[in-house]
Amino acid sequence: MAIPTEVKDALKNIADKVAKYVEDAEEMTVETRYIEIGGNAEDAKLAARSLVKLDGDSQSVLPMKRAADGTLTPDTLTYELHQQNVQATIDYRTKMLERLLNMFRSS
Repeated sequence: MAIPTEVKDALKNIADKVAKYVEDAEEMTVETRYIEIGGNAEDAKLAARSLVKLDGDSQSVLPMKRAADGTLTPDTLTYELHQQNVQATIDYRTKMLERLLNMFRSS
C-alpha cells in the first residue's frame, strides 16, 4: 500500500522541523551584558559568556576585576547572575526536549 504524497510531504516537514530544533538545541550560547545607568542598550558590553553543548561540554568566559594591588579576582556578583541565566536556559532546553520526546512516545 503506497503512502499518499501529501502524507509523505507532511512527515518530511515534521522530520525537518524536529531535526532543526535538535540542531538548535545542540549548542546554547548565553551572554550577560551590562550598560551603565542611563546608557543605551545598543552599547551594552559583554560581561560573561557561556557555551553549553547538548553532550554536557561547556565553555565560559569569566568576568574578572582588577583589585587595588593589581591582581585579578572574579566578579562574583556578575558571575552568579550569569550562572542563573545559564541554568534557566538549560532548564528551558530540557523542558522543550522532554516535550518533543513525549510527542514521539504518545504517537
